[in-house]
Amino acid sequence: MTSQRFAARHRRALAAVGAVGAGLLVLSACDKPTPLATVTVDRSTVNSEATCYNDGKSLKASSLQGCLKDKDAKTIKVDPDATVRFGVDPEIADKGWTLLMNGQPLTDSSKKTYRTVPGSVFFNQQYGATGAATTVTILEGGNSKAYGLWSFKLEKDS
Repeated sequence: MTSQRFAARHRRALAAVGAVGAGLLVLSACDKPTPLATVTVDRSTVNSEATCYNDGKSLKASSLQGCLKDKDAKTIKVDPDATVRFGVDPEIADKGWTLLMNGQPLTDSSKKTYRTVPGSVFFNQQYGATGAATTVTILEGGNSKAYGLWSFKLEKDS
């Protein structure tokens, strides 16, 4: 009876060690998460990892158009009278970042970790808006180099 208990405990111990080893192996295979970008309107906030990112290295120009067509962009409702706040991790800010609206530059490059834009801009035809939804992309980089893209869908909330 004692040898059976010892054998059972020994098997459980080996199984536990195997599970821990397998867990560490899975964790070591995980990609490092990308820096986060955040959009806040009033009390609503969405954040996202990058649509396209190459671990801090510049992206190929050929891949950028596909990245701008992100179909899974996080969505947030925007009252045109509200202020929209964009925030980025410091490592994004260090390289500079620009807001794109429907793929076109909306702002100059900034090295701050946040910026604010009136909500009405995102639904104004003068700025290239069409309809009740707009895609806004944060482009990390400058001087013709892109390091990452984060896209958000802003829906008009009237």
